[in-house]
Amino acid sequence: MKELADIVADTEKNESSKAQVERNLRSAFEAITDALGHGEEVTIPGFGKFSVASRAARTARNPATGESITVPAKKAPAFKAAKALKDAVN
Repeated sequence: MKELADIVADTEKNESSKAQVERNLRSAFEAITDALGHGEEVTIPGFGKFSVASRAARTARNPATGESITVPAKKAPAFKAAKALKDAVN
């Protein structure tokens, strides 16, 4: 978090202190985490969409023993990058 806060605070357009930027980023990430915890999607235009993906239960194999094990169903955070972000990277 501190590294991102340092990058944002050092941009020419920013007039906030590093501590203030870090607090704002922490608040933003907490809000995203809370929304995902409630099963909501969070879209940041031009950046991407955070969502929750459901993974079904499955059978896997323990590589050490060869024994079959059941991996329970679970939910996992997912992110899909916006076209603008993809274009900026390429």
